[in-house]
Amino acid sequence: MLGTRMDATTLAQTEWDLVVVGGGITGAGVLLEAMRRPQTRGKKILLLEQKDFAWGTSSRSSKMVHGGIRYMAQGDFRLVRESLHERERLLREIPDLVQRQAYLFIVRGRQFPNRWAMAPIMWLYDAFAGIRDHQWLSKARLTQSVPQLDATHLKGAMYYTDALVDDARLVLRVLHEAVLEGGQVCNYMQVNHLSAHHTGGFDLSVSDALSQTEVTIHAKSVVNATGALADALSGTEKRVRPLRGSHLLIEHHRLPIEHSLTILHPRDKRPVFVYPWMGMTCVGTTDLDHTGDLRQEVDCTEEEVHYLLELMQHEFPAAHITQADIVSSFAGVRPIIASGRGLNPSQERRSHSVWTHQGVVTVSGGKLTTFRVIAHDVLRALGWIDEHQQRALWDTQERLFRHNVVFPNDLGNPKKAIEFNPAFLQTLAWIVQHEMVVHLDDVLLRRTRFGNTQSNGGCEYLPQIRTVCQKYLAWDDARWQFEQDRYLNIIQTHYSPPKTYT
Repeated sequence: MLGTRMDATTLAQTEWDLVVVGGGITGAGVLLEAMRRPQTRGKKILLLEQKDFAWGTSSRSSKMVHGGIRYMAQGDFRLVRESLHERERLLREIPDLVQRQAYLFIVRGRQFPNRWAMAPIMWLYDAFAGIRDHQWLSKARLTQSVPQLDATHLKGAMYYTDALVDDARLVLRVLHEAVLEGGQVCNYMQVNHLSAHHTGGFDLSVSDALSQTEVTIHAKSVVNATGALADALSGTEKRVRPLRGSHLLIEHHRLPIEHSLTILHPRDKRPVFVYPWMGMTCVGTTDLDHTGDLRQEVDCTEEEVHYLLELMQHEFPAAHITQADIVSSFAGVRPIIASGRGLNPSQERRSHSVWTHQGVVTVSGGKLTTFRVIAHDVLRALGWIDEHQQRALWDTQERLFRHNVVFPNDLGNPKKAIEFNPAFLQTLAWIVQHEMVVHLDDVLLRRTRFGNTQSNGGCEYLPQIRTVCQKYLAWDDARWQFEQDRYLNIIQTHYSPPKTYT
Protein backbone atom coordinates (compact mmCIF):
# COMPACT_ATOMS: atom_id res chain seq x y z
CA MET A 1 0.00 0.00 0.00
CA LEU A 2 1.24 3.50 -0.77
CA GLY A 3 0.55 4.72 2.75
CA THR A 4 -0.63 8.07 4.06
CA ARG A 5 0.54 11.13 2.18
CA MET A 6 3.03 13.14 4.26
CA ASP A 7 3.08 16.91 4.08
CA ALA A 8 6.16 18.93 3.14
CA THR A 9 6.94 19.98 6.71
CA THR A 10 7.14 16.33 7.81
CA LEU A 11 9.35 15.40 4.87
CA ALA A 12 11.74 18.25 5.67
CA GLN A 13 12.46 16.79 9.11
CA THR A 14 14.35 13.82 7.60
CA GLU A 15 17.84 13.76 6.14
CA TRP A 16 17.30 11.68 2.99
CA ASP A 17 20.00 9.51 1.44
CA LEU A 18 18.38 9.91 -1.97
CA VAL A 19 15.52 11.95 -3.40
CA VAL A 20 14.14 10.82 -6.75
CA VAL A 21 12.32 13.67 -8.51
CA GLY A 22 9.62 12.41 -10.86
CA GLY A 23 6.79 9.92 -10.34
CA GLY A 24 6.53 8.37 -13.79
CA ILE A 25 7.79 4.92 -14.73
CA THR A 26 11.45 5.98 -14.74
CA GLY A 27 11.39 7.51 -11.27
CA ALA A 28 9.33 4.63 -9.92
CA GLY A 29 11.80 2.14 -11.38
CA VAL A 30 14.77 3.96 -9.85
CA LEU A 31 13.10 3.98 -6.43
CA LEU A 32 12.30 0.27 -6.59
CA GLU A 33 15.72 -0.84 -7.79
CA ALA A 34 17.46 1.41 -5.27
CA MET A 35 15.46 -0.07 -2.40
CA ARG A 36 16.07 -3.65 -3.56
CA ARG A 37 19.87 -3.57 -3.54
CA PRO A 38 21.55 -5.16 -0.49
CA GLN A 39 24.11 -2.33 -0.33
CA THR A 40 21.32 0.26 0.06
CA ARG A 41 19.52 -1.51 2.90
CA GLY A 42 18.64 0.97 5.62
CA LYS A 43 18.93 4.02 3.37
CA LYS A 44 16.16 6.60 3.42
CA ILE A 45 14.91 7.13 -0.12
CA LEU A 46 12.07 9.41 -1.16
CA LEU A 47 10.25 9.94 -4.47
CA LEU A 48 8.53 13.27 -5.13
CA GLU A 49 6.05 13.92 -7.94
CA GLN A 50 4.86 17.44 -8.80
CA LYS A 51 1.35 16.30 -9.78
CA ASP A 52 -0.05 12.77 -9.54
CA PHE A 53 1.89 9.55 -10.04
CA ALA A 54 2.03 8.75 -13.78
CA TRP A 55 0.33 12.09 -14.54
CA GLY A 56 2.59 12.78 -17.53
CA THR A 57 3.95 10.54 -20.25
CA SER A 58 3.53 7.36 -18.22
CA SER A 59 -0.28 7.45 -18.38
CA ARG A 60 -0.44 8.65 -22.01
CA SER A 61 1.69 6.14 -23.91
CA SER A 62 0.54 3.66 -26.55
CA LYS A 63 -0.07 1.10 -23.75
CA MET A 64 2.48 -1.36 -25.11
CA VAL A 65 5.24 -3.38 -23.51
CA HIS A 66 7.15 -4.16 -26.67
CA GLY A 67 10.49 -4.45 -28.39
CA GLY A 68 9.77 -1.96 -31.14
CA ILE A 69 9.83 -3.36 -34.67
CA ARG A 70 10.63 0.03 -36.20
CA TYR A 71 13.71 0.42 -34.02
CA MET A 72 15.13 -2.60 -35.83
CA ALA A 73 14.97 -0.62 -39.06
CA GLN A 74 16.91 2.18 -37.33
CA GLY A 75 19.60 -0.31 -36.38
CA ASP A 76 18.98 0.10 -32.64
CA PHE A 77 19.38 -3.60 -31.90
CA ARG A 78 20.53 -3.06 -28.32
CA LEU A 79 17.34 -1.20 -27.42
CA VAL A 80 15.19 -3.90 -29.04
CA ARG A 81 17.08 -6.70 -27.29
CA GLU A 82 16.79 -4.98 -23.90
CA SER A 83 13.10 -4.29 -24.47
CA LEU A 84 12.25 -7.85 -25.44
CA HIS A 85 14.23 -9.23 -22.51
CA GLU A 86 12.24 -7.00 -20.15
CA ARG A 87 8.95 -7.73 -21.93
CA GLU A 88 9.31 -11.43 -21.25
CA ARG A 89 10.17 -10.78 -17.58
CA LEU A 90 7.05 -8.65 -17.10
CA LEU A 91 4.85 -11.20 -18.89
CA ARG A 92 6.05 -13.87 -16.47
CA GLU A 93 5.79 -11.85 -13.28
CA ILE A 94 2.65 -9.73 -13.64
CA PRO A 95 0.47 -11.48 -16.28
CA ASP A 96 -2.66 -9.84 -14.88
CA LEU A 97 -1.31 -6.45 -15.95
CA VAL A 98 1.07 -7.16 -18.87
CA GLN A 99 -0.61 -9.48 -21.37
CA ARG A 100 0.68 -11.01 -24.58
CA GLN A 101 -1.09 -9.69 -27.65
CA ALA A 102 -1.21 -10.76 -31.29
CA TYR A 103 0.08 -8.15 -33.75
CA LEU A 104 -0.30 -7.96 -37.52
CA PHE A 105 2.06 -5.88 -39.64
CA ILE A 106 -0.06 -5.13 -42.71
CA VAL A 107 1.71 -5.45 -46.09
CA ARG A 108 0.37 -4.01 -49.35
CA GLY A 109 1.76 -4.05 -52.88
CA ARG A 110 4.84 -1.93 -53.63
CA GLN A 111 5.31 -1.35 -49.92
CA PHE A 112 8.56 -1.53 -48.02
CA PRO A 113 9.16 -3.41 -45.83
CA ASN A 114 7.48 -6.25 -47.70
CA ARG A 115 7.11 -9.89 -46.69
CA TRP A 116 10.66 -10.84 -47.61
CA ALA A 117 12.22 -7.86 -45.84
CA MET A 118 10.13 -8.55 -42.75
CA ALA A 119 11.09 -12.23 -42.46
CA PRO A 120 14.70 -11.79 -41.21
CA ILE A 121 13.62 -8.89 -39.00
CA MET A 122 10.99 -11.04 -37.30
CA TRP A 123 13.38 -13.98 -36.96
CA LEU A 124 15.82 -11.76 -35.07
CA TYR A 125 12.99 -10.14 -33.08
CA ASP A 126 11.86 -13.52 -31.79
CA ALA A 127 15.45 -14.63 -31.16
CA PHE A 128 16.04 -11.62 -28.90
CA ALA A 129 12.90 -12.57 -26.92
CA GLY A 130 13.77 -16.26 -26.76
CA ILE A 131 10.53 -17.32 -28.45
CA ARG A 132 9.34 -18.15 -31.95
CA ASP A 133 5.80 -17.20 -32.81
CA HIS A 134 5.97 -15.08 -35.97
CA GLN A 135 4.40 -16.31 -39.20
CA TRP A 136 3.16 -15.00 -42.51
CA LEU A 137 -0.61 -14.61 -42.97
CA SER A 138 -1.86 -14.79 -46.54
CA LYS A 139 -4.35 -12.26 -47.88
CA ALA A 140 -7.14 -14.82 -47.46
CA ARG A 141 -6.29 -15.51 -43.82
CA LEU A 142 -5.83 -11.81 -43.11
CA THR A 143 -9.18 -10.74 -44.53
CA GLN A 144 -10.82 -13.52 -42.56
CA SER A 145 -9.20 -12.20 -39.34
CA VAL A 146 -9.80 -8.51 -40.14
CA PRO A 147 -12.74 -8.36 -42.57
CA GLN A 148 -13.10 -4.57 -42.23
CA LEU A 149 -9.65 -3.97 -43.75
CA ASP A 150 -9.60 -2.58 -47.30
CA ALA A 151 -8.41 -5.34 -49.65
CA THR A 152 -6.92 -3.05 -52.29
CA HIS A 153 -3.33 -4.11 -53.10
CA LEU A 154 -3.36 -6.20 -49.92
CA LYS A 155 -0.69 -8.93 -49.86
CA GLY A 156 -1.03 -10.26 -46.30
CA ALA A 157 0.48 -9.58 -42.90
CA MET A 158 3.33 -10.65 -40.67
CA TYR A 159 1.97 -12.10 -37.44
CA TYR A 160 3.99 -11.72 -34.23
CA THR A 161 3.35 -10.98 -30.57
CA ASP A 162 4.15 -8.18 -28.15
CA ALA A 163 2.18 -7.12 -25.06
CA LEU A 164 -0.48 -4.65 -23.89
CA VAL A 165 -0.58 -2.89 -20.53
CA ASP A 166 -2.32 -0.17 -18.58
CA ASP A 167 0.73 2.08 -18.30
CA ALA A 168 -0.47 4.07 -15.28
CA ARG A 169 -1.28 0.87 -13.38
CA LEU A 170 2.23 -0.42 -14.17
CA VAL A 171 3.68 2.70 -12.51
CA LEU A 172 1.46 2.18 -9.49
CA ARG A 173 2.40 -1.51 -9.28
CA VAL A 174 6.09 -0.53 -9.23
CA LEU A 175 5.42 2.10 -6.56
CA HIS A 176 3.52 -0.37 -4.38
CA GLU A 177 6.50 -2.72 -4.59
CA ALA A 178 8.97 0.08 -3.79
CA VAL A 179 7.02 1.16 -0.72
CA LEU A 180 6.90 -2.44 0.52
CA GLU A 181 10.70 -2.47 0.13
CA GLY A 182 10.90 0.57 2.43
CA GLY A 183 10.75 3.51 0.04
CA GLN A 184 8.67 6.65 0.59
CA VAL A 185 6.55 8.39 -2.05
CA CYS A 186 4.61 11.64 -2.17
CA ASN A 187 2.53 13.20 -4.95
CA TYR A 188 1.57 16.83 -5.55
CA MET A 189 4.98 17.92 -4.27
CA GLN A 190 6.85 20.12 -6.74
CA VAL A 191 10.63 20.58 -6.66
CA ASN A 192 11.20 24.16 -7.76
CA HIS A 193 15.00 24.15 -7.74
CA LEU A 194 17.91 22.43 -6.10
CA SER A 195 21.37 23.51 -5.02
CA ALA A 196 24.47 22.01 -3.47
CA HIS A 197 24.60 22.33 0.34
CA HIS A 198 27.81 23.83 1.78
CA THR A 199 28.35 20.76 3.99
CA GLY A 200 27.65 18.30 1.18
CA GLY A 201 24.53 16.93 -0.39
CA PHE A 202 21.70 19.03 -1.76
CA ASP A 203 18.93 21.41 -0.72
CA LEU A 204 15.67 21.00 -2.60
CA SER A 205 13.12 23.80 -2.55
CA VAL A 206 9.78 21.98 -2.51
CA SER A 207 6.20 23.29 -2.76
CA ASP A 208 3.35 21.25 -1.29
CA ALA A 209 0.31 21.78 -3.53
CA LEU A 210 -2.09 20.74 -0.75
CA SER A 211 -0.83 22.78 2.19
CA GLN A 212 0.45 25.62 -0.01
CA THR A 213 3.71 25.61 1.91
CA GLU A 214 7.31 25.68 0.68
CA VAL A 215 10.11 23.95 2.55
CA THR A 216 13.70 22.88 2.04
CA ILE A 217 14.38 19.15 1.92
CA HIS A 218 17.94 17.86 2.40
CA ALA A 219 19.32 14.88 0.49
CA LYS A 220 22.75 13.33 0.11
CA SER A 221 22.00 12.43 -3.53
CA VAL A 222 19.42 13.51 -6.12
CA VAL A 223 18.11 11.80 -9.24
CA ASN A 224 16.27 14.00 -11.72
CA ALA A 225 13.80 11.66 -13.46
CA THR A 226 11.32 14.25 -14.66
CA GLY A 227 11.04 13.06 -18.25
CA ALA A 228 10.29 15.85 -20.70
CA LEU A 229 11.00 18.39 -17.93
CA ALA A 230 14.48 17.02 -17.19
CA ASP A 231 16.30 20.03 -18.63
CA ALA A 232 14.77 22.30 -15.97
CA LEU A 233 16.70 20.62 -13.13
CA SER A 234 19.72 19.10 -14.90
CA GLY A 235 21.88 22.25 -14.80
CA THR A 236 23.23 21.45 -18.27
CA GLU A 237 22.42 22.52 -21.81
CA LYS A 238 19.11 21.25 -23.16
CA ARG A 239 19.15 17.63 -24.27
CA VAL A 240 15.47 16.66 -24.39
CA ARG A 241 13.33 17.02 -27.50
CA PRO A 242 9.66 16.86 -26.40
CA LEU A 243 7.57 14.98 -28.96
CA ARG A 244 3.80 14.80 -28.69
CA GLY A 245 1.93 11.58 -29.39
CA SER A 246 -1.86 11.47 -29.54
CA HIS A 247 -4.42 8.66 -29.61
CA LEU A 248 -8.13 8.29 -30.28
CA LEU A 249 -10.47 5.87 -28.50
CA ILE A 250 -13.41 4.53 -30.52
CA GLU A 251 -16.30 2.31 -29.47
CA HIS A 252 -15.27 -1.30 -30.11
CA HIS A 253 -18.53 -2.18 -31.86
CA ARG A 254 -17.79 0.48 -34.49
CA LEU A 255 -14.50 -1.23 -35.35
CA PRO A 256 -14.25 -4.62 -33.61
CA ILE A 257 -10.51 -5.26 -33.84
CA GLU A 258 -9.06 -8.22 -31.94
CA HIS A 259 -5.45 -8.03 -33.19
CA SER A 260 -3.13 -5.05 -32.86
CA LEU A 261 -2.60 -3.81 -36.41
CA THR A 262 0.52 -1.97 -37.51
CA ILE A 263 -0.35 0.06 -40.61
CA LEU A 264 1.77 2.48 -42.62
CA HIS A 265 -0.03 5.81 -42.89
CA PRO A 266 -0.94 6.61 -46.52
CA ARG A 267 0.38 10.14 -46.22
CA ASP A 268 3.89 9.68 -44.84
CA LYS A 269 4.34 5.90 -44.36
CA ARG A 270 4.75 6.26 -40.59
CA PRO A 271 3.62 3.16 -38.66
CA VAL A 272 0.35 3.72 -36.78
CA PHE A 273 -1.28 1.19 -34.45
CA VAL A 274 -4.96 0.23 -34.39
CA TYR A 275 -5.57 -2.08 -31.44
CA PRO A 276 -7.99 -3.27 -28.76
CA TRP A 277 -7.58 -1.78 -25.30
CA MET A 278 -9.96 -1.94 -22.33
CA GLY A 279 -12.99 -2.67 -24.45
CA MET A 280 -12.23 0.12 -26.92
CA THR A 281 -10.42 0.39 -30.23
CA CYS A 282 -7.41 2.67 -29.91
CA VAL A 283 -5.73 4.47 -32.81
CA GLY A 284 -2.33 6.11 -32.56
CA THR A 285 0.18 7.51 -32.37
CA THR A 286 1.32 10.78 -33.87
CA ASP A 287 4.85 12.16 -33.64
CA LEU A 288 5.12 15.96 -33.52
CA ASP A 289 7.38 18.45 -31.79
CA HIS A 290 5.61 19.83 -28.73
CA THR A 291 6.16 23.50 -27.95
CA GLY A 292 3.54 24.00 -25.23
CA ASP A 293 3.99 24.36 -21.47
CA LEU A 294 5.22 20.98 -20.25
CA ARG A 295 3.67 21.51 -16.80
CA GLN A 296 0.17 21.71 -18.28
CA GLU A 297 -2.17 19.02 -19.62
CA VAL A 298 -1.45 18.09 -23.24
CA ASP A 299 -4.20 18.05 -25.87
CA CYS A 300 -4.78 16.09 -29.05
CA THR A 301 -4.90 18.80 -31.75
CA GLU A 302 -7.22 19.15 -34.73
CA GLU A 303 -4.28 18.33 -37.00
CA GLU A 304 -3.70 15.04 -35.19
CA VAL A 305 -7.39 14.07 -35.20
CA HIS A 306 -7.47 14.65 -38.95
CA TYR A 307 -4.28 12.63 -39.46
CA LEU A 308 -5.56 9.60 -37.52
CA LEU A 309 -9.04 9.73 -39.07
CA GLU A 310 -7.40 9.89 -42.50
CA LEU A 311 -5.74 6.55 -41.76
CA MET A 312 -8.99 5.02 -40.51
CA GLN A 313 -11.02 6.15 -43.51
CA HIS A 314 -8.33 4.95 -45.93
CA GLU A 315 -7.81 1.52 -44.34
CA PHE A 316 -11.38 0.80 -43.16
CA PRO A 317 -13.58 2.65 -45.68
CA ALA A 318 -16.64 0.46 -45.11
CA ALA A 319 -16.66 1.29 -41.38
CA HIS A 320 -17.21 5.01 -42.11
CA ILE A 321 -15.34 6.14 -39.00
CA THR A 322 -15.82 9.85 -38.33
CA GLN A 323 -15.17 12.29 -35.52
CA ALA A 324 -18.58 11.39 -34.09
CA ASP A 325 -17.26 7.89 -33.30
CA ILE A 326 -14.46 9.19 -31.08
CA VAL A 327 -15.31 8.63 -27.43
CA SER A 328 -12.19 10.36 -26.11
CA SER A 329 -8.63 11.26 -26.98
CA PHE A 330 -5.41 11.53 -25.04
CA ALA A 331 -2.01 13.03 -25.73
CA GLY A 332 1.37 12.73 -24.06
CA VAL A 333 4.86 14.12 -24.52
CA ARG A 334 7.73 11.71 -25.09
CA PRO A 335 11.09 12.77 -23.64
CA ILE A 336 13.35 12.04 -26.60
CA ILE A 337 17.10 12.64 -26.31
CA ALA A 338 17.75 15.01 -29.21
CA SER A 339 20.31 13.93 -31.78
CA GLY A 340 20.99 17.55 -32.71
CA ARG A 341 20.83 16.61 -36.38
CA GLY A 342 17.40 18.05 -37.12
CA LEU A 343 15.93 14.63 -37.81
CA ASN A 344 12.29 13.98 -38.55
CA PRO A 345 10.65 13.27 -35.14
CA SER A 346 9.95 9.64 -36.04
CA GLN A 347 13.64 9.05 -36.86
CA GLU A 348 14.96 10.12 -33.46
CA ARG A 349 16.26 7.25 -31.32
CA ARG A 350 14.21 6.11 -28.32
CA SER A 351 17.24 5.18 -26.21
CA HIS A 352 17.61 6.69 -22.74
CA SER A 353 20.48 8.81 -21.49
CA VAL A 354 21.97 9.29 -18.02
CA TRP A 355 24.26 12.21 -17.23
CA THR A 356 25.69 13.88 -14.13
CA HIS A 357 26.31 17.56 -13.46
CA GLN A 358 27.60 18.90 -10.15
CA GLY A 359 26.52 15.67 -8.46
CA VAL A 360 22.95 15.62 -9.76
CA VAL A 361 22.16 12.51 -11.80
CA THR A 362 19.66 13.17 -14.61
CA VAL A 363 17.92 10.48 -16.64
CA SER A 364 15.56 10.96 -19.55
CA GLY A 365 14.40 9.24 -22.71
CA GLY A 366 13.89 5.52 -23.03
CA LYS A 367 10.80 3.35 -23.10
CA LEU A 368 8.14 2.23 -20.66
CA THR A 369 9.28 -1.35 -21.19
CA THR A 370 12.91 -0.85 -20.12
CA PHE A 371 12.41 0.93 -16.79
CA ARG A 372 14.42 -1.70 -14.89
CA VAL A 373 17.42 -1.41 -17.23
CA ILE A 374 17.26 2.40 -17.04
CA ALA A 375 17.23 2.23 -13.24
CA HIS A 376 20.42 0.14 -13.22
CA ASP A 377 22.21 2.78 -15.32
CA VAL A 378 21.11 5.41 -12.79
CA LEU A 379 22.35 3.37 -9.81
CA ARG A 380 25.69 2.97 -11.52
CA ALA A 381 25.90 6.73 -12.13
CA LEU A 382 25.22 7.22 -8.41
CA GLY A 383 28.06 4.83 -7.61
CA TRP A 384 25.69 2.45 -5.83
CA ILE A 385 26.52 -0.48 -8.12
CA ASP A 386 29.52 -1.18 -10.34
CA GLU A 387 29.80 -2.60 -13.85
CA HIS A 388 30.08 -6.19 -12.64
CA GLN A 389 26.99 -5.87 -10.43
CA GLN A 390 25.06 -4.25 -13.27
CA ARG A 391 25.86 -7.13 -15.62
CA ALA A 392 24.73 -9.60 -12.96
CA LEU A 393 21.41 -7.77 -12.60
CA TRP A 394 20.70 -8.07 -16.33
CA ASP A 395 20.22 -11.83 -16.23
CA THR A 396 19.23 -12.31 -12.60
CA GLN A 397 16.41 -14.76 -11.98
CA GLU A 398 15.40 -12.85 -8.86
CA ARG A 399 11.81 -11.68 -9.14
CA LEU A 400 11.23 -7.98 -9.67
CA PHE A 401 7.82 -8.16 -7.98
CA ARG A 402 8.26 -10.33 -4.91
CA HIS A 403 5.62 -8.94 -2.54
CA ASN A 404 2.14 -10.38 -2.53
CA VAL A 405 -0.20 -7.42 -2.95
CA VAL A 406 -3.84 -8.41 -3.44
CA PHE A 407 -5.33 -5.98 -5.94
CA PRO A 408 -9.01 -5.90 -6.92
CA ASN A 409 -9.87 -8.32 -9.72
CA ASP A 410 -9.15 -7.04 -13.23
CA LEU A 411 -7.79 -3.69 -12.03
CA GLY A 412 -5.64 -2.54 -14.93
CA ASN A 413 -6.48 -5.52 -17.15
CA PRO A 414 -5.76 -4.07 -20.62
CA LYS A 415 -8.06 -6.55 -22.38
CA LYS A 416 -11.17 -6.12 -20.24
CA ALA A 417 -13.77 -3.41 -20.65
CA ILE A 418 -14.56 -1.33 -17.57
CA GLU A 419 -18.17 -1.75 -16.52
CA PHE A 420 -19.97 0.38 -13.99
CA ASN A 421 -21.36 -2.09 -11.46
CA PRO A 422 -21.09 -2.89 -7.73
CA ALA A 423 -17.69 -4.56 -8.26
CA PHE A 424 -16.35 -1.37 -9.82
CA LEU A 425 -17.56 0.67 -6.85
CA GLN A 426 -15.80 -1.79 -4.54
CA THR A 427 -12.63 -1.28 -6.58
CA LEU A 428 -12.99 2.47 -6.18
CA ALA A 429 -13.35 2.03 -2.42
CA TRP A 430 -10.11 0.02 -2.32
CA ILE A 431 -8.28 2.61 -4.42
CA VAL A 432 -9.25 5.65 -2.40
CA GLN A 433 -8.18 3.88 0.79
CA HIS A 434 -4.83 2.54 -0.43
CA GLU A 435 -3.43 4.61 -3.30
CA MET A 436 -2.82 8.15 -2.04
CA VAL A 437 -5.70 9.75 -3.95
CA VAL A 438 -5.82 13.55 -3.82
CA HIS A 439 -8.21 14.48 -6.63
CA LEU A 440 -11.12 12.86 -8.46
CA ASP A 441 -9.14 12.76 -11.72
CA ASP A 442 -6.49 10.67 -9.92
CA VAL A 443 -9.16 7.98 -9.52
CA LEU A 444 -10.93 8.16 -12.86
CA LEU A 445 -8.04 8.92 -15.25
CA ARG A 446 -5.07 7.06 -13.71
CA ARG A 447 -5.97 4.65 -10.87
CA THR A 448 -8.69 3.43 -13.24
CA ARG A 449 -9.35 4.36 -16.88
CA PHE A 450 -13.06 4.84 -16.38
CA GLY A 451 -12.96 8.47 -17.49
CA ASN A 452 -10.98 7.67 -20.63
CA THR A 453 -13.33 4.94 -21.82
CA GLN A 454 -16.71 6.60 -21.20
CA SER A 455 -18.46 9.31 -23.17
CA ASN A 456 -18.12 12.66 -21.37
CA GLY A 457 -15.90 11.02 -18.79
CA GLY A 458 -18.79 8.96 -17.39
CA CYS A 459 -20.43 12.05 -15.92
CA GLU A 460 -23.78 10.27 -15.47
CA TYR A 461 -22.18 7.94 -12.92
CA LEU A 462 -20.70 10.66 -10.74
CA PRO A 463 -23.50 10.60 -8.12
CA GLN A 464 -22.64 6.99 -7.20
CA ILE A 465 -18.91 7.72 -7.31
CA ARG A 466 -19.54 10.69 -5.04
CA THR A 467 -20.89 8.37 -2.34
CA VAL A 468 -17.66 6.34 -2.31
CA CYS A 469 -15.38 9.38 -2.28
CA GLN A 470 -17.28 11.16 0.46
CA LYS A 471 -17.34 8.03 2.62
CA TYR A 472 -13.64 7.17 2.43
CA LEU A 473 -12.00 10.53 1.69
CA ALA A 474 -14.19 12.60 4.02
CA TRP A 475 -14.98 15.11 1.28
CA ASP A 476 -17.81 17.43 2.27
CA ASP A 477 -20.30 18.73 -0.31
CA ALA A 478 -18.19 21.77 -1.15
CA ARG A 479 -15.08 19.65 -1.73
CA TRP A 480 -17.03 17.22 -3.91
CA GLN A 481 -18.39 20.07 -6.02
CA PHE A 482 -14.84 21.40 -6.48
CA GLU A 483 -13.56 17.97 -7.49
CA GLN A 484 -16.44 17.31 -9.87
CA ASP A 485 -16.01 20.69 -11.59
CA ARG A 486 -12.25 20.16 -11.82
CA TYR A 487 -12.66 16.69 -13.32
CA LEU A 488 -15.29 17.65 -15.89
CA ASN A 489 -13.20 20.63 -16.98
CA ILE A 490 -10.19 18.34 -17.52
CA ILE A 491 -12.32 15.91 -19.53
CA GLN A 492 -13.87 18.60 -21.72
CA THR A 493 -10.66 20.53 -22.25
CA HIS A 494 -8.02 17.83 -22.59
CA TYR A 495 -9.62 14.42 -23.25
CA SER A 496 -12.40 15.34 -25.66
CA PRO A 497 -11.22 15.66 -29.27
CA PRO A 498 -11.68 18.90 -31.23
CA LYS A 499 -15.05 19.01 -32.95
CA THR A 500 -13.93 20.42 -36.31
CA TYR A 501 -13.64 17.19 -38.32
CA THR A 502 -16.56 15.01 -39.37
